[in-house]
Amino acid sequence: MSVTFSPSGQAMPEKTVNLPLSAFDKIEGTKVYWLGNASIMINSRGTILLIDPILDSFDMPLLIDMPIDSKTIPKIDGLLISHIDNDHLSFETLENCKAVTKTYHAPTHVAGVMNEKGFATEEHAVGASFMVDDIKITTTPTRHNWQNSMSKYNYREWKEEEYVGFWVETADGTIWLPSDTKLMPEHLEMPQADMILFDFSDNDWHITYDGAIKEANTYPNADLVTIHWGSIDAPDWNTFNGNPEQLRQDVVNPDRVHALNVGEGLDLVKK
Repeated sequence: MSVTFSPSGQAMPEKTVNLPLSAFDKIEGTKVYWLGNASIMINSRGTILLIDPILDSFDMPLLIDMPIDSKTIPKIDGLLISHIDNDHLSFETLENCKAVTKTYHAPTHVAGVMNEKGFATEEHAVGASFMVDDIKITTTPTRHNWQNSMSKYNYREWKEEEYVGFWVETADGTIWLPSDTKLMPEHLEMPQADMILFDFSDNDWHITYDGAIKEANTYPNADLVTIHWGSIDAPDWNTFNGNPEQLRQDVVNPDRVHALNVGEGLDLVKK
């Protein structure tokens, strides 16, 4: 655990660790890196996945530094986008990585927008599976179409299937990113994952804190890599204000809660 606090009292990681280019090399196992907020990199035996990378300008102030310059990333085999929100989709980052990205993957609507912007994106329905090299990825359901509740976004209907999570099967174990979502019954009926990329935001369009505890304790052996916390300087936004130290007090097997520094990685261990 590496939790400190901002001047306004937000829990945040102690520091940013520079992500070296060697992190993209072929390795023996699978390692998962937290790149800040909801941005994730997975190196599985040399296959590189980037999920929801936000490595460039953002429209809110940050508590963290970026762990890598997006223009220096040497390779991306699969770039996955879970939904349209601007804390998960940065076209500046995508453009900076475009020359080294082999494939793009996103749900309906998001894939359409990405294709319009010039990124040849494969569209995946909820529950569909696809391969990136030897990694099998299956989209999982979410409920995060919060735009329907705000009049400024009522120029279209925002559908549940436009937002997804990702179930990632590697030779070294399984990783689940539920993504931003209300807790759904399906989320408590998954196979036992080896690692969960864990949003525990106490927000009604996210899992809520009580929901996060329920989900965590349904999968008591999964490593919990905390995400969606300690990155955005927004002390009044509960979407960015989880505290991993509190989470450790409330979940079964608290030692599996990992509050990584930005840019730090954790080895995937099969349970």
